[in-house]
Amino acid sequence: MTVSADVLRQLCPMHVLLDASGTIRQAGATLYKLNIPDLDGAAFFDLFEVHRPRSVTTMQQLLATQGGKLHLRLRNRKRTQLKGMLVADGSGGAVINMSFGISVVDAVRDYALTSTDFATTDLAIEMLYLVEAKTAALNASLHLNTRLQGAKTEAEERAYTDGLTGLRNRRAMDRTLEKLCRSGQPFSLIHMDLDFFKQVNDTHGHAAGDLVLRKVAEIMQEETRKDDTAARVGGDEFVLIFPDLISQDRLGGLAARMIAKIEQPVFHDGRTCRVSASIGITINPGALADPELVLEQADQALYASKRAGRAQFTFYDPAVHALDVKSNSALAGE
Repeated sequence: MTVSADVLRQLCPMHVLLDASGTIRQAGATLYKLNIPDLDGAAFFDLFEVHRPRSVTTMQQLLATQGGKLHLRLRNRKRTQLKGMLVADGSGGAVINMSFGISVVDAVRDYALTSTDFATTDLAIEMLYLVEAKTAALNASLHLNTRLQGAKTEAEERAYTDGLTGLRNRRAMDRTLEKLCRSGQPFSLIHMDLDFFKQVNDTHGHAAGDLVLRKVAEIMQEETRKDDTAARVGGDEFVLIFPDLISQDRLGGLAARMIAKIEQPVFHDGRTCRVSASIGITINPGALADPELVLEQADQALYASKRAGRAQFTFYDPAVHALDVKSNSALAGE
């Protein structure tokens, strides 16, 4: 039974009809959307490259592939990959029906294809329906790759971000600290804990406490550079990591400024909320490769600040574990 040209066009929107010389006499409508120049009357091998089976470059060799799978590439700038199957017509010519295979998403994006460009029995149509339903737009497939990449980036960002303050979270801090320790890059780490935060929550409620935490986060962001990491690692605990910053003078000044700013009252529903901050600082010139030990050093310095009266900062010293305890007021007078 001979299949008419109209039937081929309806059932196979990505077919080509070749004569015995390998010239394209008819093509499916979708192929015209693939930026193929002069499709009608062109030599098949001028527009399509058969890269599997290898060494298929003549019509006779092409006919010998009947019943097997053809792996094709368009000879255009995008080098779009296609899958195909050939059926000989008994007169030296053939019909080759093609599809994009797993490259369908790229093809949809590259050529602005829609569901009407595929056979209704093609599994690709199911995928396109899902895309269109999700975006509520018939042309959503054009931007599918961009949307998926954006969604992936957004999901990763959420995974490393504290939802309340917008700072990095413990997971992000751990990743940054491990990377710095592995690299041998010098850095410093500040561990900060809020003083009297529990009283704010107990007295004024969690909404007031959340406001205080967001204000503290703003202060931390003001005092950090683009490549620094400011993270909330617990209820009222924070960590700041400063790559290539190991100057005690600069770190002391930064800690003093943060303490002074955090001590400023925060107003919520007409009530005054007051907290302070105790800080522990450790400096790693690049020799320490254990993230847990770095955090332990900062913890020791932090609790030295707590024991010394709070609202101050302490530099970790390996000889005495808590050295140079300075009050904020004393630093301000220097």
